Amino acid sequence: MKTAELFKKKTVLSYEVFPPKTTDDAHTIYEALDGLQGLCPDFISVTYGAGGGTNCAKTLDIAAAVKKQYKIESVAHLRGLDLSRDEVLQIIGELNEKGIENVLALRGDAVQDTVPAGDFKHADELIAYIRAHSDLNILAACYPEGHPECKSLAQDIAYLKRKADAGASQLITQFFLDNEDFYGFLEKVRAAGITLPIQAGIMPVTNRKSIERMVKMCGIKLPKKFMRIMDRYEHSPAALRDAGIAYAIDQVIDLLAHDVDGIHLYIMNKPYTAKRIFEAVQNIISA
Repeated sequence: MKTAELFKKKTVLSYEVFPPKTTDDAHTIYEALDGLQGLCPDFISVTYGAGGGTNCAKTLDIAAAVKKQYKIESVAHLRGLDLSRDEVLQIIGELNEKGIENVLALRGDAVQDTVPAGDFKHADELIAYIRAHSDLNILAACYPEGHPECKSLAQDIAYLKRKADAGASQLITQFFLDNEDFYGFLEKVRAAGITLPIQAGIMPVTNRKSIERMVKMCGIKLPKKFMRIMDRYEHSPAALRDAGIAYAIDQVIDLLAHDVDGIHLYIMNKPYTAKRIFEAVQNIISA
């Protein structure tokens, strides 16, 4: 099933998982999937490679297992900076063989002081190429606070329009911690003529080091309310975990009250976190 069809009938709930870095850790991804199976996922997305690797074989294998073994729709991530045109054609063939109908087409993050090996410098180029050579449903990313490399949010939204025009059919945001940033972004996106369904990306923050790393990588704004939680509970792992989950639950409830198209949870392969959030919002999301 093409996941873009889901938005016609309901508020969509999905989860993101990532492949393990080593074969010794292979069991962890299936433990995560076991935990997610009972949390009513409309789809599960699988990130590209592990630890920034360029091999997408694990991604495709896991995405295939999500669909065939767990009977859940899957979305495979692809990164344009890593892939040649011939490799993309090969992957399209593998996706068709495995019955995977959905891909999230990304540019990917450039590694400092290295020349990208792929043929696609921007996500819209990858989207257009996939659209020209397949009938896959194509998802794209968007950034409520603007991409770190863009000079302004207006410039970033203009680039998002190029992704939509190239053939994307639905969007997922980078995670954010202030819902007002999302609402302001959504208003500007709709004013720009972009009508695609947009899922709000939410990451439950349960570790201070992880959020500091993400801020450095993605330029995420840290609201005062959130920082008070970090400062108050950083020396109590259990309290910080619970407070971070509660913060994410508050975000999701507020987003649902604003009739968001969908919620996409970045769960860092932690089904316990996903379960806590799902149990808190399951009646609300279906109301």
